[in-house]
Amino acid sequence: MTNSKLFLSLLLAGAVGTVSAQSLKDAKAAIEAEQYDKAKGMLQQLVEKKAKDGENYFYLGQIHLVNDKIDSAAYVFQQGVTNAPKEKLNVVGLGIVELEKGNVAGAESKFTEATTGLGKKDYLPLYYIGRAYIDAPKPDYKKAVEYLTKAKEGGPKDALVPTALGDAYAGLRESSPAYVAYRDALTLNDKLLAPKIGQAIISRRAQAYDVVLEQLTTLAGENPEYGPIYRELAETYYLSSKKAPEDQYREINQKAVENYKKYLSLTGDASLDAKVRYADFLVYSGNYDELKTVSQQLSNQAGVDAKVFRYLGYISFLQDKDYAKSLEYMNQLFSKVDTSRLIARDYLIKGMNEIIAGNDAQGNADLKIAIAKQSEDENLDEEVAETAFAKLQDGEEEVARKLFAFPASNPESDYYYDSNYYMGTGEYGVGSKLVSVPEGEATPEVVAAKFQEAKPHLESAVKSLDLVAKATKQEVIDKYKVNALYFKGLSELALDNVIHDAENAKGLFVGSFTELLAAIAASTNLTDAQKAYAGDAHNYLGYYAYLKGDTAKAKTHFAESLKINAEDPFAKQMVDVLNQ
Repeated sequence: MTNSKLFLSLLLAGAVGTVSAQSLKDAKAAIEAEQYDKAKGMLQQLVEKKAKDGENYFYLGQIHLVNDKIDSAAYVFQQGVTNAPKEKLNVVGLGIVELEKGNVAGAESKFTEATTGLGKKDYLPLYYIGRAYIDAPKPDYKKAVEYLTKAKEGGPKDALVPTALGDAYAGLRESSPAYVAYRDALTLNDKLLAPKIGQAIISRRAQAYDVVLEQLTTLAGENPEYGPIYRELAETYYLSSKKAPEDQYREINQKAVENYKKYLSLTGDASLDAKVRYADFLVYSGNYDELKTVSQQLSNQAGVDAKVFRYLGYISFLQDKDYAKSLEYMNQLFSKVDTSRLIARDYLIKGMNEIIAGNDAQGNADLKIAIAKQSEDENLDEEVAETAFAKLQDGEEEVARKLFAFPASNPESDYYYDSNYYMGTGEYGVGSKLVSVPEGEATPEVVAAKFQEAKPHLESAVKSLDLVAKATKQEVIDKYKVNALYFKGLSELALDNVIHDAENAKGLFVGSFTELLAAIAASTNLTDAQKAYAGDAHNYLGYYAYLKGDTAKAKTHFAESLKINAEDPFAKQMVDVLNQ
């Protein structure tokens, strides 16, 4: 193997650190707090790492149901049945899917299958069936009470069972047994918040909103990071605003919006019953599952306000991923309403659509207006970054880089360093592929042309990764510094054209790889890939020393590389060369 081929393999090497695995207990705790995005990430890892553990599939399927992804939930539950046929919970999950589709008979068939032959203490299938009847599009609270009563017999010490019973009785408008059930739950676990919330909102049915708001506000003060409290506060403020005098409506309704945003920021999206009057509230709150139903209803009404194009545009973007259709709707909105009626989120959605469509200048102009118009409670560049992350995961790397460029240009953004890191590594990926001309095709003309094509991408990578590498925030240092220095060094290595013109190398990469070695030495929590970066760095530095005739320094670096990996082919080959 030639030195250039070995160097090519080193140049293209690289990996990003993995996220630490979480336990099912952690995921369930996240679900209980309605932190669905967080739970989903944990469960996806667990499904990959523990494919024979059926419970992981069930709880991941539950996340898909919360997000109104019925087909995805069915697929995950079926995967659970296939990989862990003895786990009854996934059969329950398939029944829940049928219930969500309105196929009650099909659901009951699955529920019967799941509960046939259960042991006396195997109560979880019964509990989740009862919970399903409470949360169904058309709730059957009597059925829920039936299953939950049986679950209580099998799991008398699980506080979630009486909590669900309280919800079922509340659904039946039977306040006394509901209150008793919540009290029973607190007797079993006085730290559980769901039954306390349940007790508080019983009074909401009697329109005693001041009492409910006082109790929920107290709970929020005691538990400021528990998202579901803010969801109930939002719902109560909204209902209260409907009964308020006209001059107080806007102020109270804004409190609903603010609390729903707080809920979303802590937990993610959640479903509420569709109500047409909630349309603007849902736009502000980001509850797009419910907005889809509302917008479809509004779109069929004659003489509907042009704001319907806002709702349809949002849904096309956020739910259907039909960006061309979304842009069409947003253009209709912008052409039909006065600009004073356009809100920050309108410019956000339109701007991202424009960028995805390739209209970068217009898209960035729209996004700047969105940030300028956003309220104190909004963080719109977060949504740009999250969309970019999603695009990156979907393999749409060019679009992801374009979207990352927006928060990457704003030092005040919470996603400034994240965006610069991913934009930098993405630009390196493009540039490194361009300069890696196959040996048989590497004529001077081709190499020169490819280098000129790659150069702006590699320079962009160096710029972004340098910002990350120089960050002083400890969390950024811990998360990105090692990787940023590594990929910055690789980008500089390519810019130095070491593969094709080693004799004229200027050592652009020396500083980055020297810093990388220092950063690795100072780190205590490195991945295996990051530990291997040290070997690469010694190889690159050793090769440069060799090119410049510093044999002693070259030998030192290659010796260090072999300490890390005794079988490193490039280091071994270079040691042989140096010892001749």
